[in-house]
Amino acid sequence: MGGFELILLDTHVLVWVATGDERISRRAMSAIRRARSSDGFAIASISLLEMATLLARGRMRPFGTIEASLRLIVEQTNTAIKPLTVEIAAIAAQFPRDFPNDAADRVIAATARAEGLVLVTRDEKLRSSSLLKTLW
Repeated sequence: MGGFELILLDTHVLVWVATGDERISRRAMSAIRRARSSDGFAIASISLLEMATLLARGRMRPFGTIEASLRLIVEQTNTAIKPLTVEIAAIAAQFPRDFPNDAADRVIAATARAEGLVLVTRDEKLRSSSLLKTLW
């Protein structure tokens, strides 16, 4: 599997880490534990919007306001946030037509690619892309 330090979590993986959800694969959980004990893990900034939307729609249980809930998740999991950059936007826009079309997925994947990070995701469409290093 290799000795990477910093990994990028897909939005659903961070939500599951924060809530103690057991749907995370053993392999992914092992990488998350290792990352926590070294350089940690990160999310693409668009994951904040995805989580805010889940909170606003009642798909995640809030802890106070949406803003307070997001801060709590990020702080309690010690998650770094990778900002959307010009390079990431360009990569996301230039993925081939057969790449997943969801804008958030494209930004998350482009963030992993631009930063040279392994993406931890259960998303089979992202995992099947030869353009990304993924783990599940």
